[in-house]
Amino acid sequence: MSNLDNSKPSENDNLLLKPQIEVGIAGYGAYVPQYRLPASEINRIWKWGKGGVPVKEKAVAGADEDVITMSIEAARNALARAGIDPGELRAVWIGSESHPYAVKPSSTIVAEAIGAVPNIQAADLEFACKAGTEAVVAAMGLVGSGMARYAMAIGMDTAQGRPGDALEYTAASGGAAYILGPVEDSLAAIEVAYSYVTDTPDFWRGAHDAYPSHAGRFTGEPGYFHHMRTTIKGILDTADIKVKDIDHAIFHMPNGKFPSRIAKEFGFSKEQMEEGFIVPHIGNTYSACSLLGLTHVLQKAKKDQKILLVSYGSGAGCDAFVMTMLRNGVPLPVQEHEISYLSYNEYLQRCKTLAAA
Repeated sequence: MSNLDNSKPSENDNLLLKPQIEVGIAGYGAYVPQYRLPASEINRIWKWGKGGVPVKEKAVAGADEDVITMSIEAARNALARAGIDPGELRAVWIGSESHPYAVKPSSTIVAEAIGAVPNIQAADLEFACKAGTEAVVAAMGLVGSGMARYAMAIGMDTAQGRPGDALEYTAASGGAAYILGPVEDSLAAIEVAYSYVTDTPDFWRGAHDAYPSHAGRFTGEPGYFHHMRTTIKGILDTADIKVKDIDHAIFHMPNGKFPSRIAKEFGFSKEQMEEGFIVPHIGNTYSACSLLGLTHVLQKAKKDQKILLVSYGSGAGCDAFVMTMLRNGVPLPVQEHEISYLSYNEYLQRCKTLAAA
């Protein structure tokens, strides 16, 4: 089933994360709030985007939405798609940098709400924008070791940018949930993973700070580009895969320019990138960004097509995965709510509510 033979150790085995038992995506679900803030509305106030705005619009959580409520929606969607009983899950792990509580796990609330308690692992993970893929790696390890048949990994955020900061254009809300399980029950096989981290302080938020701080252009190099470049090269080289072998590529999307530039460096085509390139329409959902891109790809990809996903989190590091479709993707049900556009003042009031929480 996999082109990467686990039975033949090589010098690269200590770099690649390879499950002992084949692991796949048994179910997945997404949730994106109905509210949108157009970039033109932000630009009307601050007039930063004279050379063009980084996205068309971004998704904004409603007044009654947070990481927990949105995770419950995405998790229920994933369970429905997988067709399993929530009691079969042995882990619910949520990656986010906007958990509602400093001390009180989001994961236990979600696990209770979906009916997965009490015999289950539950934990919240943090690593800036790659906390969601950290949860996927953990679930991959649990299932791939034979310790569990199914585990759930969620990437979800209500990302915030300080009013007047460049981040305000892109910091968005939403996320995705994935159920990992045996390949015979799965839509796509996760063949290998590869991670790369360094202590690069390009983005941070103190324990009592309402908004994050960042190092401006320093977040590009040596932040995003160094780590993405090294990770993409690392997984392609160690797994012996060529760019031409990849049918769909999803890279972390802090804006529209960064992933396009890194794709061009490696020779990925527009066709390889287009299905997962969602940032212009919903913004950067931080821990959920690349995982939401993957939900779009999984709906369109065909049997035997190969997928490369690479997340990035400031602080800094990347997770990369190579997957192969086991059957044709099927579109997800369309979310029933209609898109509602906010004025900047309505958005600002929502930000103040989140900051005070």
